Amino acid sequence: MRVGQGYDVHRLVSGRPLLLGGVRIPHARGLAGHSDADVLAHAVGDALLGALGQGDLGVHFPSSDERWRGASGAHLLAQITARLVPAGLAIGNVDATIIAEEPRLAPFRVEIQESLAKLLGVEAGRVNVKLKSSDGLGAVGRGEGIAAQAIVLLERSAR
Repeated sequence: MRVGQGYDVHRLVSGRPLLLGGVRIPHARGLAGHSDADVLAHAVGDALLGALGQGDLGVHFPSSDERWRGASGAHLLAQITARLVPAGLAIGNVDATIIAEEPRLAPFRVEIQESLAKLLGVEAGRVNVKLKSSDGLGAVGRGEGIAAQAIVLLERSAR
């Protein structure tokens, strides 16, 4: 077994869509970033790369590389999960947390969880998404951004 953890945070800004785990969330502001700034997909991607022992998103998809401008979190996850089979590994489970004061995400939790499972190519029961707030503390607590954390367990593949 291999374990990896990931973290990402992006600032909320006007004029951008808000994407979390590949789901578009209706909100007046979205997340700023070189790519689509999907903090959940990015945190999970970092966790997968960590479990593989292959660095982090910045190593493979640097913001200095124009090829990745506007890249979707879904595309980045596809690039990362393609590394699992050659490594003889498969996703055991993913446990992720989105930390946000706004918008209210509870109505979208199941959709986000199912979307993330689909992006990873695993059944929904292998993915858990939790929603938390910062109770008004720090930049995320002031509604300036959204953060996500993820832990991934990789197991030897039966293939």
